[in-house]
Amino acid sequence: MTISKELLKQTASQEGIQLDDLALDRFDKYAQLLIEWNEKINLTAITEPDEIVHKHFVDSLMLFNCIEIKDDTKLIDVGTGAGLPGVALLIAKPNLDVTLLDGTKKKLNVIETILSELGLSATIVHSRAEEAGRLPEYREQFDVVTARAVSNLRDLSEYCLPFAKVGGVFAPLKATGARDELENAKGAIKTLGGEFCKIEEFMLEACGERNIIIVRKISQTSPKYPRASAQIAKNPLL
Repeated sequence: MTISKELLKQTASQEGIQLDDLALDRFDKYAQLLIEWNEKINLTAITEPDEIVHKHFVDSLMLFNCIEIKDDTKLIDVGTGAGLPGVALLIAKPNLDVTLLDGTKKKLNVIETILSELGLSATIVHSRAEEAGRLPEYREQFDVVTARAVSNLRDLSEYCLPFAKVGGVFAPLKATGARDELENAKGAIKTLGGEFCKIEEFMLEACGERNIIIVRKISQTSPKYPRASAQIAKNPLL
């Protein structure tokens, strides 16, 4: 089963994102591999080709319209799952320095296989975010930290902001309700060294309302954070 490369090209172009033929071929192969592997391990509930185009690929690529992502940008995708948005961003801009982090080894094994098939490379990290965020090789090392469909913004900020270098950006992809999440997360963002900049709101065909929240890292995160996941859940930052 293949996607419509023309649909992907046109839809991305309408959003100001240009994809060359190699990228389109890689997206097509990525979709095929996702569907094949999804029969063995639960990667995505979205398996219809046109929905993959809109709800996975174009949705992920919208990050390019919200923040500056250069060829040498160091980006981490926290809780990457099926590789979104990280692999999609890498397909569109293959020179990105991408790290894909997830706590499920089976999913990462699939992502490694997919990257190999696509002729792309990324750093794969098998770890829980709250553990990796304390390691010096990952803590405050990234220009861009992103996540998609992982957790509420308040808790997600504690998992993600420790990865962002001072001057870097935390930019999670959200669906509806982002402004309510933001109100609940403002205290946590400040405590963790972040500063809310803006919400980019847009409508995507077949997706409805989408939001990308932009948080700038303005000071180092206290070594107290991130805490263990049980503590984050029991005593969320206010």
